[in-house]
Amino acid sequence: MPTAAKLTAAIAFLAVAFFAAELYKPGLPPETQWGNFSLICAGLGALCGWIISGSRAGRGMRAAAGTGLRTAATVAFWALVGFSIWEMLSRSVDRRYRGVFDAIEGTFDIMLAYGAALLRPEPVIVLVIGGVLAGMLVEWAGRQWR
Repeated sequence: MPTAAKLTAAIAFLAVAFFAAELYKPGLPPETQWGNFSLICAGLGALCGWIISGSRAGRGMRAAAGTGLRTAATVAFWALVGFSIWEMLSRSVDRRYRGVFDAIEGTFDIMLAYGAALLRPEPVIVLVIGGVLAGMLVEWAGRQWR
């Protein structure tokens, strides 16, 4: 059921995910074609915010900070998994893999490369601080509009 806390969570984590995605881009090679990367991450942030953080509003500010961190980490994880699978599928069309298991192994190799770029300070700071602040904002919204 839609609530003010869920709507606030969707909007807050949309913003966190978008800015983290924008700060993530300089960590990969300049020839990388981004397309709708930031917008897809923002949509994923809104979805995770609605499902994870919005449904857990009303448990106190300390729990809200933890839920915000959890939501931000979930967004980063699923973005990493999703874009790694997408890259693997793109490479498999070019016949870079000999079989299914090579493609699955390639997905994990891509995840490691993308994950290493994610560990730069800028996106981590946005995810941590933005996640905590967004979680607290969701808690506040949940208290204001019950």
